[in-house]
Amino acid sequence: MKYTGARIVIESLIKQGVNRVFGYPGGTILNIYDELYKQKDRISHVLTAHEQGACHAADGYSRATGKTGVVFATSGPGATNLVTGIATAYMDSSPLIAITCNVATPLLGKDSFQEVDICGITMSITKHNYIVRDVNSLADIIEEAFIIANTGRKGPVLIDIPKEITALTAEWDPMRKFKPVSEKINQFKIPEIKMEEIDRAVELIEGAKRPLIYAGGGVISSEACDVLVKFAEKKNIPVCESLMGRTVMPSSHPLCTGMIGMHGTKASNSAASSCDLLIALGARFSDRVTSDVDRFAPDARVIHVDIDPAEINKNIKDSVGVVGDVKKVLELFLEKVSPREADSWNDKVSEWKKMLPSSYVRKSQLHPKFVMETINKILGDNTIITTEVGQHQMWAAQFYPYSRPRSLITSGGLGTMGFGTGAAMGAQAGCPDKYVVHIAGDGSFRMNCNELATIQYYNFPIIIIVADNGTLGMVRQWQKLFYDKRYSETTLDRGPDFVKLAEAYGIRGFRAKNEEEFVSCLKEAVSNRTPCLIDCFMNIDEMVMPMVPTGKPLDSIIMD
Repeated sequence: MKYTGARIVIESLIKQGVNRVFGYPGGTILNIYDELYKQKDRISHVLTAHEQGACHAADGYSRATGKTGVVFATSGPGATNLVTGIATAYMDSSPLIAITCNVATPLLGKDSFQEVDICGITMSITKHNYIVRDVNSLADIIEEAFIIANTGRKGPVLIDIPKEITALTAEWDPMRKFKPVSEKINQFKIPEIKMEEIDRAVELIEGAKRPLIYAGGGVISSEACDVLVKFAEKKNIPVCESLMGRTVMPSSHPLCTGMIGMHGTKASNSAASSCDLLIALGARFSDRVTSDVDRFAPDARVIHVDIDPAEINKNIKDSVGVVGDVKKVLELFLEKVSPREADSWNDKVSEWKKMLPSSYVRKSQLHPKFVMETINKILGDNTIITTEVGQHQMWAAQFYPYSRPRSLITSGGLGTMGFGTGAAMGAQAGCPDKYVVHIAGDGSFRMNCNELATIQYYNFPIIIIVADNGTLGMVRQWQKLFYDKRYSETTLDRGPDFVKLAEAYGIRGFRAKNEEEFVSCLKEAVSNRTPCLIDCFMNIDEMVMPMVPTGKPLDSIIMD
Protein backbone atom coordinates (compact mmCIF):
# COMPACT_ATOMS: atom_id res chain seq x y z
CA MET A 1 0.00 0.00 0.00
CA LYS A 2 1.31 3.45 -0.89
CA TYR A 3 1.27 6.16 1.78
CA THR A 4 2.48 9.73 1.79
CA GLY A 5 5.61 10.55 3.70
CA ALA A 6 3.46 12.28 6.32
CA ARG A 7 1.38 9.13 6.82
CA ILE A 8 4.56 7.03 7.01
CA VAL A 9 5.83 9.29 9.81
CA ILE A 10 2.66 8.76 11.85
CA GLU A 11 2.46 5.02 11.13
CA SER A 12 6.13 4.59 12.01
CA LEU A 13 5.67 6.35 15.34
CA ILE A 14 2.63 4.22 16.17
CA LYS A 15 4.62 1.11 15.28
CA GLN A 16 7.26 2.21 17.80
CA GLY A 17 4.60 2.37 20.51
CA VAL A 18 4.27 6.16 20.52
CA ASN A 19 0.79 7.30 21.55
CA ARG A 20 1.52 10.93 22.36
CA VAL A 21 3.75 13.60 20.84
CA PHE A 22 4.47 17.19 21.82
CA GLY A 23 4.95 20.05 19.42
CA TYR A 24 4.02 23.23 17.59
CA PRO A 25 2.93 23.39 13.93
CA GLY A 26 4.16 25.60 11.10
CA GLY A 27 4.21 25.80 7.33
CA THR A 28 6.72 23.12 6.42
CA ILE A 29 5.34 20.49 8.81
CA LEU A 30 1.68 21.02 7.86
CA ASN A 31 1.40 17.74 5.96
CA ILE A 32 2.38 15.83 9.08
CA TYR A 33 -0.06 17.79 11.22
CA ASP A 34 -2.80 17.15 8.67
CA GLU A 35 -2.09 13.43 8.91
CA LEU A 36 -1.99 13.71 12.69
CA TYR A 37 -5.51 15.15 12.53
CA LYS A 38 -6.68 12.21 10.45
CA GLN A 39 -5.15 9.69 12.87
CA LYS A 40 -6.03 11.50 16.12
CA ASP A 41 -7.93 8.47 17.44
CA ARG A 42 -4.64 6.51 17.35
CA ILE A 43 -2.07 9.07 18.46
CA SER A 44 -2.56 12.29 20.46
CA HIS A 45 -0.70 15.59 20.44
CA VAL A 46 0.01 18.20 23.10
CA LEU A 47 0.18 21.73 21.69
CA THR A 48 2.54 23.74 23.87
CA ALA A 49 3.05 27.50 24.04
CA HIS A 50 6.59 27.31 22.66
CA GLU A 51 8.75 24.70 20.96
CA GLN A 52 11.24 24.72 23.82
CA GLY A 53 8.43 23.78 26.20
CA ALA A 54 7.45 20.97 23.83
CA CYS A 55 10.98 19.58 23.78
CA HIS A 56 11.29 19.71 27.56
CA ALA A 57 7.88 18.03 27.82
CA ALA A 58 8.98 15.19 25.53
CA ASP A 59 12.14 14.87 27.64
CA GLY A 60 10.17 14.86 30.90
CA TYR A 61 7.82 12.22 29.46
CA SER A 62 10.84 10.08 28.63
CA ARG A 63 12.44 10.43 32.05
CA ALA A 64 9.21 9.73 33.94
CA THR A 65 8.13 6.71 31.89
CA GLY A 66 11.35 5.22 30.54
CA LYS A 67 9.87 5.48 27.03
CA THR A 68 11.12 7.59 24.13
CA GLY A 69 9.76 11.13 23.94
CA VAL A 70 8.84 12.62 20.56
CA VAL A 71 8.65 16.31 19.63
CA PHE A 72 7.53 18.01 16.38
CA ALA A 73 8.63 21.43 15.10
CA THR A 74 8.56 23.34 11.87
CA SER A 75 11.56 24.80 10.03
CA GLY A 76 13.70 27.82 10.88
CA PRO A 77 12.90 29.33 14.28
CA GLY A 78 10.64 26.41 15.13
CA ALA A 79 13.57 24.04 14.78
CA THR A 80 16.08 26.31 16.52
CA ASN A 81 13.71 26.71 19.46
CA LEU A 82 14.28 22.99 20.12
CA VAL A 83 18.04 23.37 20.51
CA THR A 84 18.14 24.01 24.27
CA GLY A 85 15.77 21.10 24.90
CA ILE A 86 17.79 18.75 22.69
CA ALA A 87 21.02 19.76 24.43
CA THR A 88 19.39 19.20 27.82
CA ALA A 89 18.37 15.67 26.82
CA TYR A 90 21.81 14.99 25.35
CA MET A 91 23.68 16.01 28.49
CA ASP A 92 21.46 13.82 30.67
CA SER A 93 21.32 10.83 28.27
CA SER A 94 17.56 11.00 27.77
CA PRO A 95 16.10 9.20 24.70
CA LEU A 96 14.30 11.72 22.49
CA ILE A 97 13.24 11.88 18.84
CA ALA A 98 12.97 15.38 17.39
CA ILE A 99 11.18 15.54 14.03
CA THR A 100 11.51 18.81 12.14
CA CYS A 101 10.44 19.68 8.62
CA ASN A 102 12.50 21.92 6.41
CA VAL A 103 11.90 23.85 3.22
CA ALA A 104 11.60 21.79 0.03
CA THR A 105 14.83 20.23 -1.24
CA PRO A 106 15.28 22.64 -4.20
CA LEU A 107 15.20 25.55 -1.72
CA LEU A 108 17.84 24.17 0.64
CA GLY A 109 21.02 26.23 0.79
CA LYS A 110 19.41 29.29 -0.79
CA ASP A 111 18.57 31.29 2.34
CA SER A 112 14.92 30.53 1.76
CA PHE A 113 12.22 31.79 4.10
CA GLN A 114 12.50 30.00 7.45
CA GLU A 115 15.33 27.80 6.22
CA VAL A 116 18.03 26.75 8.66
CA ASP A 117 20.57 23.93 8.69
CA ILE A 118 19.20 22.29 11.82
CA CYS A 119 21.29 19.16 11.25
CA GLY A 120 24.46 21.23 11.27
CA ILE A 121 23.32 23.19 14.31
CA THR A 122 22.50 20.08 16.35
CA MET A 123 25.37 17.86 15.24
CA SER A 124 27.21 18.17 18.55
CA ILE A 125 24.13 17.73 20.77
CA THR A 126 22.55 14.66 19.17
CA LYS A 127 23.66 11.05 19.00
CA HIS A 128 22.89 11.28 15.29
CA ASN A 129 20.75 13.32 12.93
CA TYR A 130 19.29 12.86 9.48
CA ILE A 131 18.05 14.90 6.58
CA VAL A 132 15.66 12.72 4.58
CA ARG A 133 16.39 12.87 0.84
CA ASP A 134 14.24 9.93 -0.32
CA VAL A 135 10.71 9.15 0.86
CA ASN A 136 11.45 5.45 0.32
CA SER A 137 14.01 5.52 3.15
CA LEU A 138 11.80 7.47 5.59
CA ALA A 139 10.38 4.48 7.49
CA ASP A 140 13.82 2.92 7.92
CA ILE A 141 15.28 6.22 9.11
CA ILE A 142 12.62 6.59 11.79
CA GLU A 143 13.10 3.01 12.98
CA GLU A 144 16.86 3.44 13.02
CA ALA A 145 16.49 6.70 14.95
CA PHE A 146 14.60 4.90 17.73
CA ILE A 147 17.26 2.17 17.83
CA ILE A 148 20.08 4.73 18.12
CA ALA A 149 18.25 6.78 20.75
CA ASN A 150 17.88 3.70 22.96
CA THR A 151 21.01 1.66 22.24
CA GLY A 152 24.02 2.03 24.48
CA ARG A 153 24.10 5.41 26.20
CA LYS A 154 20.68 6.84 25.46
CA GLY A 155 20.14 10.26 23.93
CA PRO A 156 18.38 12.46 21.36
CA VAL A 157 18.20 11.91 17.60
CA LEU A 158 16.91 14.50 15.11
CA ILE A 159 15.18 13.79 11.79
CA ASP A 160 14.82 16.73 9.40
CA ILE A 161 12.37 16.15 6.53
CA PRO A 162 12.09 18.53 3.55
CA LYS A 163 8.45 19.44 2.94
CA GLU A 164 8.01 17.68 -0.39
CA ILE A 165 9.14 14.38 1.16
CA THR A 166 6.05 14.48 3.40
CA ALA A 167 3.84 14.77 0.29
CA LEU A 168 5.51 12.16 -1.93
CA THR A 169 4.35 8.54 -1.69
CA ALA A 170 6.14 5.27 -1.01
CA GLU A 171 5.23 1.70 -0.23
CA TRP A 172 4.36 1.10 3.42
CA ASP A 173 4.43 -2.37 4.87
CA PRO A 174 4.45 -2.55 8.70
CA MET A 175 5.87 -6.09 8.44
CA ARG A 176 8.73 -5.11 6.17
CA LYS A 177 12.27 -6.05 7.09
CA PHE A 178 14.21 -3.13 8.60
CA LYS A 179 17.17 -1.97 6.53
CA PRO A 180 19.83 0.14 8.29
CA VAL A 181 20.41 3.38 6.42
CA SER A 182 23.69 4.46 8.03
CA GLU A 183 26.82 2.98 9.55
CA LYS A 184 26.12 5.02 12.70
CA ILE A 185 23.83 2.31 14.04
CA ASN A 186 26.79 -0.05 14.48
CA GLN A 187 28.68 2.42 16.67
CA PHE A 188 26.18 2.13 19.50
CA LYS A 189 26.01 -1.63 19.81
CA ILE A 190 26.81 -2.67 23.36
CA PRO A 191 30.03 -4.68 23.44
CA GLU A 192 30.13 -8.02 25.19
CA ILE A 193 31.07 -7.71 28.85
CA LYS A 194 34.63 -8.93 29.33
CA MET A 195 34.71 -11.47 32.13
CA GLU A 196 38.34 -10.67 32.90
CA GLU A 197 37.21 -7.12 33.77
CA ILE A 198 34.45 -8.53 35.98
CA ASP A 199 36.91 -10.83 37.76
CA ARG A 200 39.39 -8.00 38.37
CA ALA A 201 36.62 -5.81 39.72
CA VAL A 202 35.31 -8.57 42.00
CA GLU A 203 38.84 -9.09 43.34
CA LEU A 204 39.01 -5.41 44.30
CA ILE A 205 35.53 -5.51 45.85
CA GLU A 206 36.37 -8.54 47.94
CA GLY A 207 39.59 -6.97 49.20
CA ALA A 208 38.21 -3.53 50.04
CA LYS A 209 38.04 -2.37 53.66
CA ARG A 210 36.29 0.96 53.04
CA PRO A 211 34.19 0.56 49.87
CA LEU A 212 31.78 3.19 48.54
CA ILE A 213 29.31 3.02 45.64
CA TYR A 214 28.91 6.16 43.53
CA ALA A 215 25.63 5.76 41.60
CA GLY A 216 24.72 7.90 38.60
CA GLY A 217 21.81 8.31 36.23
CA GLY A 218 22.88 5.27 34.23
CA VAL A 219 21.60 3.05 37.03
CA ILE A 220 18.11 4.45 36.48
CA SER A 221 18.38 4.28 32.67
CA SER A 222 19.30 0.60 32.81
CA GLU A 223 16.48 -0.20 35.29
CA ALA A 224 19.16 -1.45 37.68
CA CYS A 225 17.98 0.13 40.95
CA ASP A 226 16.67 -3.09 42.51
CA VAL A 227 19.82 -5.06 41.77
CA LEU A 228 21.95 -2.16 43.04
CA VAL A 229 20.14 -2.28 46.39
CA LYS A 230 20.65 -6.06 46.59
CA PHE A 231 24.35 -5.72 45.79
CA ALA A 232 24.84 -2.89 48.30
CA GLU A 233 23.01 -4.86 51.01
CA LYS A 234 24.96 -8.05 50.36
CA LYS A 235 28.26 -6.23 50.73
CA ASN A 236 27.04 -3.59 53.22
CA ILE A 237 28.48 -0.85 51.00
CA PRO A 238 27.32 2.76 51.52
CA VAL A 239 25.82 4.36 48.41
CA CYS A 240 26.22 8.01 47.40
CA GLU A 241 24.34 9.45 44.45
CA SER A 242 24.98 12.05 41.79
CA LEU A 243 22.20 14.56 41.14
CA MET A 244 21.06 12.44 38.19
CA GLY A 245 21.38 9.35 40.37
CA ARG A 246 19.09 10.62 43.11
CA THR A 247 16.27 8.06 43.54
CA VAL A 248 18.40 4.99 42.72
CA MET A 249 17.98 4.02 46.39
CA PRO A 250 15.31 5.09 48.88
CA SER A 251 16.55 8.10 50.87
CA SER A 252 15.56 6.32 54.07
CA HIS A 253 17.73 3.28 53.37
CA PRO A 254 20.49 2.92 56.01
CA LEU A 255 23.15 2.56 53.30
CA CYS A 256 22.07 5.68 51.38
CA THR A 257 24.32 8.67 52.10
CA GLY A 258 22.58 11.09 49.74
CA MET A 259 24.05 13.33 47.09
CA ILE A 260 27.78 13.71 46.51
CA GLY A 261 29.65 16.75 45.25
CA MET A 262 29.44 20.52 45.47
CA HIS A 263 26.20 20.44 47.49
CA GLY A 264 26.52 16.86 48.64
CA THR A 265 26.13 15.59 52.18
CA LYS A 266 28.90 15.43 54.75
CA ALA A 267 28.56 11.64 54.70
CA SER A 268 28.90 11.29 50.92
CA ASN A 269 31.79 13.71 50.55
CA SER A 270 33.70 12.41 53.57
CA ALA A 271 33.18 8.81 52.51
CA ALA A 272 34.50 9.60 49.02
CA SER A 273 37.54 11.30 50.56
CA SER A 274 38.23 8.33 52.88
CA CYS A 275 37.24 5.22 50.94
CA ASP A 276 39.77 2.72 49.64
CA LEU A 277 37.51 1.55 46.80
CA LEU A 278 35.07 3.65 44.78
CA ILE A 279 32.61 1.71 42.60
CA ALA A 280 31.21 4.15 40.04
CA LEU A 281 28.06 2.91 38.32
CA GLY A 282 26.62 4.74 35.33
CA ALA A 283 28.21 8.01 36.39
CA ARG A 284 30.55 10.30 34.50
CA PHE A 285 32.56 12.00 37.27
CA SER A 286 31.17 15.46 36.54
CA ASP A 287 33.15 18.43 37.82
CA ARG A 288 30.21 19.15 40.16
CA VAL A 289 30.96 15.79 41.78
CA THR A 290 34.75 15.65 41.73
CA SER A 291 35.66 19.35 42.17
CA ASP A 292 39.47 18.98 42.32
CA VAL A 293 40.05 15.81 40.28
CA ASP A 294 43.62 15.45 41.56
CA ARG A 295 42.35 15.21 45.15
CA PHE A 296 39.14 13.30 44.52
CA ALA A 297 38.96 9.97 46.38
CA PRO A 298 42.74 10.18 46.93
CA ASP A 299 43.13 6.80 48.67
CA ALA A 300 40.76 4.82 46.48
CA ARG A 301 41.08 2.28 43.72
CA VAL A 302 38.33 3.00 41.18
CA ILE A 303 36.01 0.57 39.43
CA HIS A 304 34.12 2.43 36.71
CA VAL A 305 31.14 0.68 35.11
CA ASP A 306 29.58 2.47 32.15
CA ILE A 307 27.80 1.57 28.93
CA ASP A 308 29.74 4.30 27.09
CA PRO A 309 33.39 3.33 26.58
CA ALA A 310 34.25 7.00 26.04
CA GLU A 311 33.57 7.67 29.73
CA ILE A 312 36.17 5.19 30.96
CA ASN A 313 39.31 7.05 32.04
CA LYS A 314 37.92 10.34 30.70
CA ASN A 315 37.76 12.40 33.89
CA ILE A 316 39.18 10.04 36.53
CA LYS A 317 41.78 7.35 35.97
CA ASP A 318 40.29 3.95 36.72
CA SER A 319 41.88 0.90 38.24
CA VAL A 320 39.33 -1.28 36.45
CA GLY A 321 37.01 -0.09 33.70
CA VAL A 322 34.04 -2.29 32.87
CA VAL A 323 32.15 -1.45 29.69
CA GLY A 324 28.60 -2.77 29.68
CA ASP A 325 25.03 -2.39 30.79
CA VAL A 326 25.06 -1.51 34.50
CA LYS A 327 22.26 -3.93 35.34
CA LYS A 328 24.02 -6.89 33.73
CA VAL A 329 27.32 -5.99 35.35
CA LEU A 330 25.71 -5.65 38.79
CA GLU A 331 24.01 -9.02 38.35
CA LEU A 332 27.43 -10.57 37.71
CA PHE A 333 28.91 -8.78 40.74
CA LEU A 334 26.01 -9.95 42.90
CA GLU A 335 26.53 -13.54 41.79
CA LYS A 336 30.27 -13.56 42.40
CA VAL A 337 30.85 -11.58 45.61
CA SER A 338 30.62 -12.96 49.13
CA PRO A 339 28.57 -11.28 51.86
CA ARG A 340 30.23 -8.64 54.01
CA GLU A 341 29.16 -7.76 57.53
CA ALA A 342 28.79 -4.16 58.62
CA ASP A 343 31.90 -2.98 60.45
CA SER A 344 33.69 0.11 61.71
CA TRP A 345 33.57 1.66 58.21
CA ASN A 346 29.79 1.52 58.25
CA ASP A 347 29.79 2.96 61.77
CA LYS A 348 31.98 5.84 60.62
CA VAL A 349 29.69 6.61 57.68
CA SER A 350 26.68 6.50 60.00
CA GLU A 351 28.38 9.07 62.23
CA TRP A 352 28.98 11.33 59.24
CA LYS A 353 25.30 11.03 58.32
CA LYS A 354 24.42 12.67 61.63
CA MET A 355 26.54 15.74 60.82
CA LEU A 356 24.15 18.28 59.32
CA PRO A 357 24.37 22.03 58.73
CA SER A 358 22.71 24.10 61.43
CA SER A 359 20.57 25.64 58.68
CA TYR A 360 18.68 22.34 58.49
CA VAL A 361 17.15 22.95 61.91
CA ARG A 362 17.12 26.74 61.97
CA LYS A 363 13.61 28.07 62.17
CA SER A 364 12.40 30.54 59.57
CA GLN A 365 9.01 31.66 58.38
CA LEU A 366 9.07 29.11 55.55
CA HIS A 367 12.13 26.88 55.34
CA PRO A 368 12.87 24.85 52.16
CA LYS A 369 13.32 21.67 54.21
CA PHE A 370 9.87 22.09 55.71
CA VAL A 371 8.37 22.62 52.24
CA MET A 372 9.95 19.48 50.76
CA GLU A 373 9.11 17.24 53.69
CA THR A 374 5.54 18.55 53.87
CA ILE A 375 4.95 17.79 50.19
CA ASN A 376 5.92 14.17 50.81
CA LYS A 377 3.93 13.98 54.05
CA ILE A 378 0.71 15.18 52.41
CA LEU A 379 1.04 13.64 48.94
CA GLY A 380 2.91 10.43 49.76
CA ASP A 381 5.34 8.41 47.68
CA ASN A 382 3.23 8.30 44.51
CA THR A 383 4.73 11.66 43.54
CA ILE A 384 7.10 12.91 40.85
CA ILE A 385 9.15 16.03 41.62
CA THR A 386 10.32 18.18 38.72
CA THR A 387 12.58 21.18 39.17
CA GLU A 388 14.06 24.15 37.43
CA VAL A 389 17.74 24.95 38.14
CA GLY A 390 19.16 26.81 41.11
CA GLN A 391 18.86 26.78 44.89
CA HIS A 392 15.38 25.25 44.83
CA GLN A 393 16.78 22.40 42.72
CA MET A 394 19.42 21.63 45.34
CA TRP A 395 16.86 21.85 48.14
CA ALA A 396 14.68 19.35 46.26
CA ALA A 397 17.70 17.05 45.90
CA GLN A 398 18.77 17.43 49.52
CA PHE A 399 15.52 17.48 51.48
CA TYR A 400 12.88 15.49 49.63
CA PRO A 401 12.70 11.86 50.88
CA TYR A 402 12.66 9.97 47.57
CA SER A 403 11.57 6.35 47.68
CA ARG A 404 11.17 5.35 44.02
CA PRO A 405 13.28 5.59 40.85
CA ARG A 406 12.28 8.25 38.31
CA SER A 407 10.63 10.38 40.99
CA LEU A 408 13.05 13.31 40.51
CA ILE A 409 13.23 14.92 37.07
CA THR A 410 15.79 17.69 36.82
CA SER A 411 18.36 19.14 34.42
CA GLY A 412 21.78 17.98 35.59
CA GLY A 413 24.36 18.28 32.85
CA LEU A 414 23.23 21.43 31.06
CA GLY A 415 21.58 23.07 34.10
CA THR A 416 18.69 24.46 32.06
CA MET A 417 16.61 27.17 33.72
CA GLY A 418 13.12 26.85 32.25
CA PHE A 419 13.33 23.07 31.93
CA GLY A 420 11.00 22.04 34.72
CA THR A 421 7.65 23.45 33.63
CA GLY A 422 7.73 21.57 30.33
CA ALA A 423 9.18 18.49 32.03
CA ALA A 424 6.30 18.54 34.52
CA MET A 425 3.80 18.53 31.65
CA GLY A 426 5.52 15.56 30.04
CA ALA A 427 5.73 13.68 33.32
CA GLN A 428 2.04 14.26 34.04
CA ALA A 429 1.06 13.25 30.51
CA GLY A 430 3.05 10.03 30.85
CA CYS A 431 2.01 9.26 34.44
CA PRO A 432 -1.55 10.55 34.87
CA ASP A 433 -2.09 8.46 38.01
CA LYS A 434 0.75 10.20 39.89
CA TYR A 435 1.00 13.56 41.60
CA VAL A 436 3.43 15.84 39.78
CA VAL A 437 4.87 18.67 41.86
CA HIS A 438 6.98 21.23 40.06
CA ILE A 439 9.52 23.03 42.27
CA ALA A 440 10.53 26.31 40.61
CA GLY A 441 12.58 29.34 41.53
CA ASP A 442 11.07 32.71 40.77
CA GLY A 443 13.92 33.38 38.33
CA SER A 444 13.63 30.08 36.45
CA PHE A 445 9.85 30.10 36.39
CA ARG A 446 9.76 33.39 34.50
CA MET A 447 11.56 31.75 31.60
CA ASN A 448 8.80 29.35 30.54
CA CYS A 449 5.73 30.45 32.54
CA ASN A 450 3.92 30.78 29.20
CA GLU A 451 3.35 27.03 29.51
CA LEU A 452 0.71 27.76 32.16
CA ALA A 453 -1.58 28.04 29.12
CA THR A 454 -0.77 24.43 28.18
CA ILE A 455 -1.19 23.17 31.73
CA GLN A 456 -4.61 24.81 32.00
CA TYR A 457 -5.87 23.73 28.58
CA TYR A 458 -5.03 20.05 29.08
CA ASN A 459 -5.99 20.23 32.76
CA PHE A 460 -2.68 18.70 33.84
CA PRO A 461 -3.15 18.59 37.64
CA ILE A 462 0.38 19.84 38.31
CA ILE A 463 1.11 21.58 41.60
CA ILE A 464 3.64 24.36 40.99
CA ILE A 465 5.63 25.49 44.03
CA VAL A 466 7.44 28.79 43.38
CA ALA A 467 10.31 29.29 45.83
CA ASP A 468 9.96 33.05 45.70
CA ASN A 469 12.96 34.68 47.33
CA GLY A 470 13.13 37.71 45.05
CA THR A 471 16.54 36.87 43.64
CA LEU A 472 18.55 34.60 41.40
CA GLY A 473 19.37 32.69 44.56
CA MET A 474 22.28 30.49 43.56
CA VAL A 475 24.09 33.35 41.83
CA ARG A 476 23.43 35.59 44.85
CA GLN A 477 24.87 32.88 47.10
CA TRP A 478 28.10 32.93 45.12
CA GLN A 479 28.14 36.74 45.17
CA LYS A 480 27.70 36.66 48.93
CA LEU A 481 30.42 34.08 49.57
CA PHE A 482 32.99 34.93 46.90
CA TYR A 483 32.23 38.44 45.55
CA ASP A 484 32.07 40.47 48.77
CA LYS A 485 28.27 40.80 48.57
CA ARG A 486 28.31 42.69 45.27
CA TYR A 487 24.82 41.65 44.13
CA SER A 488 25.15 42.57 40.49
CA GLU A 489 21.88 42.07 38.54
CA THR A 490 20.54 39.25 40.69
CA THR A 491 17.78 40.99 42.68
CA LEU A 492 14.36 40.35 41.11
CA ASP A 493 12.54 43.41 42.46
CA ARG A 494 9.87 43.30 39.75
CA GLY A 495 6.74 41.47 38.65
CA PRO A 496 4.86 39.42 38.00
CA ASP A 497 2.55 38.60 40.86
CA PHE A 498 2.63 34.83 40.38
CA VAL A 499 -0.78 34.25 41.93
CA LYS A 500 -2.40 36.78 39.60
CA LEU A 501 -0.45 35.32 36.69
CA ALA A 502 -1.78 31.83 37.43
CA GLU A 503 -5.31 33.17 37.76
CA ALA A 504 -4.97 35.01 34.45
CA TYR A 505 -4.38 31.61 32.84
CA GLY A 506 -7.36 30.10 34.67
CA ILE A 507 -5.23 28.26 37.24
CA ARG A 508 -5.84 28.34 40.97
CA GLY A 509 -3.30 30.49 42.80
CA PHE A 510 -2.31 30.49 46.47
CA ARG A 511 0.17 32.44 48.55
CA ALA A 512 2.13 31.14 51.54
CA LYS A 513 4.34 33.23 53.82
CA ASN A 514 4.78 30.78 56.69
CA GLU A 515 4.53 27.09 57.54
CA GLU A 516 0.89 27.18 58.60
CA GLU A 517 -0.17 28.92 55.39
CA PHE A 518 1.83 26.48 53.26
CA VAL A 519 0.20 23.44 54.83
CA SER A 520 -3.22 25.00 54.32
CA CYS A 521 -2.45 25.92 50.70
CA LEU A 522 -1.06 22.49 49.84
CA LYS A 523 -4.05 20.70 51.32
CA GLU A 524 -6.33 22.97 49.32
CA ALA A 525 -4.23 22.36 46.22
CA VAL A 526 -4.67 18.59 46.43
CA SER A 527 -8.36 18.80 47.31
CA ASN A 528 -9.20 18.36 43.63
CA ARG A 529 -7.22 17.21 40.62
CA THR A 530 -6.79 20.51 38.83
CA PRO A 531 -3.63 22.55 38.25
CA CYS A 532 -2.58 25.11 40.83
CA LEU A 533 0.32 27.35 41.86
CA ILE A 534 1.57 28.16 45.35
CA ASP A 535 3.76 31.24 45.65
CA CYS A 536 6.03 30.55 48.64
CA PHE A 537 7.87 33.51 50.12
CA MET A 538 11.38 32.59 51.29
CA ASN A 539 14.24 34.56 52.77
CA ILE A 540 16.40 36.21 50.13
CA ASP A 541 19.56 35.04 51.93
CA GLU A 542 18.53 31.41 52.46
CA MET A 543 21.50 29.39 51.24
CA VAL A 544 22.26 25.89 50.01
CA MET A 545 24.53 24.10 52.44
CA PRO A 546 26.73 22.08 52.56
CA MET A 547 28.89 23.56 49.82
CA VAL A 548 32.31 22.73 48.41
CA PRO A 549 33.90 25.79 46.74
CA THR A 550 34.84 25.27 43.11
CA GLY A 551 38.22 23.60 42.71
CA LYS A 552 38.53 22.58 46.35
CA PRO A 553 38.69 18.93 47.46
CA LEU A 554 35.48 17.40 48.80
CA ASP A 555 36.77 17.42 52.37
CA SER A 556 36.87 21.25 52.21
CA ILE A 557 33.13 21.22 52.71
CA ILE A 558 31.45 24.33 54.16
CA MET A 559 28.71 23.25 56.54
CA ASP A 560 27.49 26.71 57.68
